[in-house]
Amino acid sequence: MTPARPTASATPAAPSVRDLVRLRAERPEAIAEAAARRKRRPLLRTAGTAGTAVTAVTAVTAVTAVTASDRARPPHPGRLMIIAADHPARGALAVGDRALAMANRFELLQRLCLALSRPGVDGVLASADVLDDLLLLGALEDKVVMGSMNRGGLAGAAFELDDRFTGHRPEDLVRHGFDAGKLLLRIDHDDPGSLDTLHAAARTIDAMAAHRLPVFVEPFLCRRVDGRLRNDLGAAAVTTSIAIASGLAGTSAYTWLKVPVTEDPDDMAQVMETSTLPAVLLGGEVGDDLDGAYGKWREALRLPTVRGLVVGRSLLYPVDGDVAGAVDTAVSLL
Repeated sequence: MTPARPTASATPAAPSVRDLVRLRAERPEAIAEAAARRKRRPLLRTAGTAGTAVTAVTAVTAVTAVTASDRARPPHPGRLMIIAADHPARGALAVGDRALAMANRFELLQRLCLALSRPGVDGVLASADVLDDLLLLGALEDKVVMGSMNRGGLAGAAFELDDRFTGHRPEDLVRHGFDAGKLLLRIDHDDPGSLDTLHAAARTIDAMAAHRLPVFVEPFLCRRVDGRLRNDLGAAAVTTSIAIASGLAGTSAYTWLKVPVTEDPDDMAQVMETSTLPAVLLGGEVGDDLDGAYGKWREALRLPTVRGLVVGRSLLYPVDGDVAGAVDTAVSLL
């Protein structure tokens, strides 16, 4: 069952990063207390429930405040704009040619708080450590909080496809009052271990459905090229991965899809006819061509089953350094 929604938000447990570190050392129970106090919201705001206030309390000094005119701009009913920050837990710290760009946790938190403060941003996808930090900073009030569930397939490892569920369990999401989970489903037809991955994913979807919690499944067909894992973004591969993911578990009632834009964006209309499940687009690596990515996302967002965006590194670490500008542009696509 979903915990009762608090009647009012609370003052952040950690008004600064220094307080955050102190609380983690001296009062670890403060994380659970912050989760219990957190003001929650529906996964999707409809036209009748959309509010006007945008409240992401930021504890990092460089974060820009939301202006009154920004607050007057309503969210996008029925759409989702989620900022992804679950990469570090899989050892994926690179952004472009910066190998350790996401390694500085204090800078990452600063960028996340700024992104979450922007109008139209619905929430965040992250691993437990990042969400615990954001809880203490008070940045998750009235936001969708999505826990990342399988982070065992470390980037570049020989066992990368053995993507075990080392992150949030369904019961963890329930205990903290979080709103959804996300799992990565990579399938290599040449790797017999992919069957174990499929089985684990199916049973996790079952467990999430038993709690009536949405789970966002991110499927790929992949293969190793010169020892490195590559996702196949061709139309046939993305179509097949969607078909497989849609059929997992004993019910699809709470399953969403998290899908990439195909190599040829013109293929997306036919690809997205593979399933009736609601879907969000993932950002992925866009390199220096963020404007090109915006164009691809804009077209795909017009498709009937596509309900939003889940984007991480390209918005948190844009080439020009303007996090607010990158996030605002992505929101405008909705």
